[in-house]
Amino acid sequence: MIGLGIILLILALLFPKLAALWFIGILLLIVGIILAVLGAMGRAVGGRRHYY
Repeated sequence: MIGLGIILLILALLFPKLAALWFIGILLLIVGIILAVLGAMGRAVGGRRHYY
């Protein structure tokens, strides 16, 4: 998720008229970081220890 968020943010820089890419990219980046932090703390996310 983090990688996809970064890719979408890069695409948003290349195509500034597609404002939805900014929103989706930032959203995926934040969710990916939250899931990574929860997984690193040993907390089960969605029934799994690691979400990857």
